[in-house]
Formats: sequence, C-alpha cells, structure tokens
Amino acid sequence: MKNIYITAAEPYTGKSLLALGMMQTLLQGTGKTAFFRPIAQNTPDGRPDTDINLILSYFELDITYEAAHGVSEQRAHALLNSNRRAALVEEILLKYKRLEAEHDFILCEGTDFLGRDAAFEFELNIEIALNLGGSVLTVISGKDRRSDDITDFSRLTLNLLRERGLDNHGLIINRCNLGAGERKNLLQRIRRENEGGVAVFVVPENPILGRPHLGDVLRQTEAALLSGHQCHEVLVEDVILAAGGAESFIRDLKPGGLVLTPADRTDIILAALASRHSSACPDIAGLLVCGRPALSPRLKQMLNGFSVLPLPVMATQLDVMSAAVRLASLHSKLSPQDSRKIAAALGLFERHVKINRLSKRLIKAKSHKISPKMLELRLIDYARRKKMHIVLPEGDEERTLQAVEILLARNAVNITLLGDEQRIRNVAGRLDLNIEGAKIINPQTASNRDAYADAYYALRKHKGITPEQAREIMLDPIYYGTMMLHRREADGLVSGAVHTTANTIRPAFEIIKTRPGVETASSIFLMCMQNQVFAFGDCAVVVDPTAEQLAGIALSSVETARLFGIEPRVAMLSYSTGTSGHGADVDKVAAATEIVRKRAPGLPLEGPIQYDAAVDPDTARIKLPGSPVAGKATVFIFPDLNTGNNTYKAVQRAAGAVAIGPILQGLNLPVNDLSRGATVADIVNTIAITAIQAQALKQAHAE
Repeated sequence: MKNIYITAAEPYTGKSLLALGMMQTLLQGTGKTAFFRPIAQNTPDGRPDTDINLILSYFELDITYEAAHGVSEQRAHALLNSNRRAALVEEILLKYKRLEAEHDFILCEGTDFLGRDAAFEFELNIEIALNLGGSVLTVISGKDRRSDDITDFSRLTLNLLRERGLDNHGLIINRCNLGAGERKNLLQRIRRENEGGVAVFVVPENPILGRPHLGDVLRQTEAALLSGHQCHEVLVEDVILAAGGAESFIRDLKPGGLVLTPADRTDIILAALASRHSSACPDIAGLLVCGRPALSPRLKQMLNGFSVLPLPVMATQLDVMSAAVRLASLHSKLSPQDSRKIAAALGLFERHVKINRLSKRLIKAKSHKISPKMLELRLIDYARRKKMHIVLPEGDEERTLQAVEILLARNAVNITLLGDEQRIRNVAGRLDLNIEGAKIINPQTASNRDAYADAYYALRKHKGITPEQAREIMLDPIYYGTMMLHRREADGLVSGAVHTTANTIRPAFEIIKTRPGVETASSIFLMCMQNQVFAFGDCAVVVDPTAEQLAGIALSSVETARLFGIEPRVAMLSYSTGTSGHGADVDKVAAATEIVRKRAPGLPLEGPIQYDAAVDPDTARIKLPGSPVAGKATVFIFPDLNTGNNTYKAVQRAAGAVAIGPILQGLNLPVNDLSRGATVADIVNTIAITAIQAQALKQAHAE
C-alpha cells in the first residue's frame, strides 16, 4: 500500500483530527510522506483549504499547495453538474500520480460535503479511494447518538465498504459523547460483529475542538481588536447577549462567555472589565462591542490607560443581533496556529487509536531517516512511553504555562509548578489555559521547606553554609525544585525562561552533581537542519576543556545523541584535519581523540578534523579519503566554548536551522536550561527532552 485514504461517511465528523494523528504516525515510521486532498475546498471567506494548510504548515511538509490537491471545489462542481464524474476522477488521479512518483507514502483526506446528499458524497469518496488503490480509514460521528444508533450506522457503513471491494480498512467513531463504560461496550459489540476483520476505534468528544476562539470571532464578525494582542487562541464556550441592566448581566456571566453589547452601553462595558478583577465572577472570554457609534473618546482614553487590559475587547460595525447570527453559524476549523487545539487533538488520537494495531493493517513502507519535525514528534512520543515527573520553578511564566497545557493535553509528563498558586491560576485564567492536572507548590509556604533546608545544610555545611542561610536559600524556587530531584520527589527540572543559565545550573552542580565516571557536566544542542539532525557539543557550559574533559564531552554527547535517535559518527573539530597542522590546540584535540578511541573502541570517530571535511563529502574525499566519519559526521565536538557557541549560532542563522538546547548532560539527574527568548515550542521540546533523559537515567540506575 502506498496511501491511506481518510473519508467521512457524513458531515462534521472531525476527520482533521484523524489526519493530524495519522500524519504524525506516518512521519515517524514511513519514508518520504506527502499529503493529498482530491478536492480542495475554500473557506466561506475565500481562504485556501484549511486542512491542506493545517497539515502542510504544522508538519512543515515540502509540498506546494497546488501539488497537495487534485482539483478545486469550483472545478469539481462544474464537472459533476455536467455529469462528467469520470473526468473528475481522472483529473484527480493524474495529480495524485505526480505526487506519488516523488514520495514513498501519501496520506489522503477525502472531500468535505459539497452541497449534495451524504450518500452521494460517500460514494464519490469510495470511487476515488478505489482508483488510488490504497487503504481506507472511514470516520463516522458518534456525537449525540445512542449506542444502538452508532452500531447500526457502523454496520451499514462497513457493509457498503465491503460491497464496493474495500476490505483493508479501519473505522473510527469520532466525537462520541457516551460514557467510558458505554464506549467500551460499543467497541466490543462492533468488533465482535466484524470478527476482527476491521480495526475499529472509538474517540470521545472533546468540546475544546469544536469551540471557536476569539480569532474565529474576529474573522466571522469582521471585528477589530482593541486590546489583548495575544488573545486569538482564547476559546469561547458561550455567547452572552447583554440586553438588560448591569446587575442582570453580572448574574448571567458564564466561564468562557463572549459578551455582545452595543457600543453605547458603557455600564455593560465597565461591568465586563470589572468582572475580570473579581474572584466572585467567572472568567469571561472577551467583549465584542457592536454597532455604531463607536466607543466614546473618554471610554477609549480609559481603555488606553490600562498598562495591561484585563480583558480582550473587540469592535464590529454589525449590530448585536447580526453578530449573534453570524456567530451561531460559526464552525471552528483547526489551523496551524491553534497549538492548544492541535495538542488536544493529538492527545485524543494517541489515547484512543491503538496505532500499532492500525499500522499493521494499513502501513507498509518504513524509513530510518530523521527530519527536524520527525524529531519533535518523537520527543513527545518517547516522553509518553514512561511518564516522568518534571518540576518547573518558573510556575507563573506565560510561555511555560502555555507549554504545560500542551504537554498535559498530550499526556506526555507529570508536572509540578513552583510559585504562588493564586498568581499561577490568575495568569492561566487570563490566558484561558487549562493546567488542571499540574501540581502547584509554593516554596514560601511548603510544609517540607525546613526538611529541604536541613538536607541542603548537610550537603553544603563544608562550604560554610549555616542553617539560617540554608532556610533562606530554600525560598528560591530553583533551589527548592533541585532539592525535589535530590530527594527523588521529581525526575527532572527545567528553568531559564526568565532566569539566567547560572541561576539554573548552579543549584544542580551544588546538589545533584555529576554521574560516576563523568568528570565534567557539559551540554549539546540538537541542530535540526532541513533534512537531518546533528548534535553539537559543548556550546554552553565548559569554557576551555582539557583533553580529558573534551573526551568526556564526546562520550557524553554520543550517549545523548543515541538517546534521541541520532546514529553517532563523531567529529573532533579543530582548525586542522589529520596531521596537516600543529599547535597546542590541535594537540589537545588529537589527545582527546585517542582517549575516546581507547574508552569506546569501535565508535566511528575522526579527529582532529575541520568542519568542512566533517560535513561535505567532496571535501572529505580530498582531505580524508576512506574515513568512516568525514563527510557524514552527525556528532560534532568543538575544542572550546568560544568556537562551539559561535558556530552553532552561525549555523542556526545561515542555514535556518532549529537549535534545540542546550541539553545538559553528565549530571546524576536531568536539569535543563532554557534561553530567555525561548518560544512555547522550545519549552515543550526541552521538557520532553528532560523527561527522556530521566527515563534513561532511571533505567541505568535500575540496571
């Protein structure tokens, strides 16, 4: 099989969730993978097909929009209305074949409903799937259906597929809002009827995926955003029409509600803003000011006077009822920017679709190459295999909390946030983040703070630390979190979004210390190039390593590279290749290379070697012919921090590489530092990396 065709048997099944989950799986297990829709469908406001945009952008696929679809919706309508269905299928097949010639595997997503009846639509998708010759994954909706109704519809769907000759397929019952027990019984009944011939899965409804966010509201009502520039992903749970007085309005407030009010209702506008400051009121999602005239100059002046406005405020020229009608017909679609919805969708897929069972039926081609996006997907996958407990000292930092929501939705790690609980919950509420499932500890009031202080005093009294100083130090969240690791009450720590590198790693060096046999803790960056991932070490910790330390950095880097699926071929870098140059710096690298050879015989290793000879096959053939490493190195060890730090930044900028790290290595327990400019994705990756390191260390300790 060279493709999987995802088709819906009816409207509003949420099949984009399955497309996300399947593409993630394919990128980790198959060769060069593409995405294809037979018919691209524009949004009501004329934007390109949202599902094509979602998959190409989120997974960074090197495919043009034009190549990723067969025909436009307008072309499909024209051919169908003129009874030229065969011509439509032929055009789709020709476009598909061009894509197939350049890829090992293609994930196809069938049409949305084109204004005809559901049976016609399903038949059209079956016909296209038969012509493409792959496996079929059919999606039906379980939303608001009784168990018997779902069973009957599943039976009809599967019978139709069999009649049309589609035997190799799976069935997903998506958006099912039955209870867990009923879902289990439903699944057993359908599987029993099919005698194991079809892979069947039930995915429950997640209300978050169907809810619009304020970005949707802005587009649907053609509104302008007056405040709250980071509010686009805030979800709307309900629409509140503020028609009465302020007192009845306050009584009607609901969590996640979007308030619609005329522009001249100053009392409602002020009450909505004030509600955000009151713990007695639920957190509303935002305020949509409707109609003309616009806000009064005095009210605008007041809004502009807030340093941070407590509530997203939008303005539309539509009147309240027209805006409400438009919002009633709003169907939220996933976009590449919907990081929290994508995390929720992938989390659902991973929990409820047993991908190993499905893969055996549908996926054949395999690949051992690793791309940057594949690495990011693997990090979450690896972390989830055995959940670790990660402590985050910067508990009220906005990007950190956004990352926490994503990781909890993906069920990747257990999280403890350090800081004032009320402040953390206020920040999460303001950003509309769901951090339920994360534990929160305030070091200032923690009952075990004195025990931690006593333990720290015992470790550091030889350095002159007093019991009083130890108690004061334990008020610092990073020291408190590091002591959690030391006492095995957490498995890893990540900090640095607002703290310096020294703040993050100094407690680790004092309390955690290095592993036996490791002289010096060091770091690597995972450098994600366009088609490959390299390991660069050390670019962040050891300023001027000795030959012995450099050898230790190389061996630690090999260990870390293997942990993340990189086959190590080690280049010990210098300004000289082989025996072509001399000097103290070259001699140090040569000595380090010999130490590594003795400690790791059989390891593909070359040094001293220049960077160009390490990465470029043509240069390698001239400078080091026959070398197992030259021209194809994957692990690069720099002679000092100055060289390493400048090189990784130069490669990052010049090659457009993604740098994940620094990843600290050699400690007894994993601690990792973030850049203060880290994005939410950087923090997600670093926490996942820390969890994977914790898994490996636990395994090593057990052995």
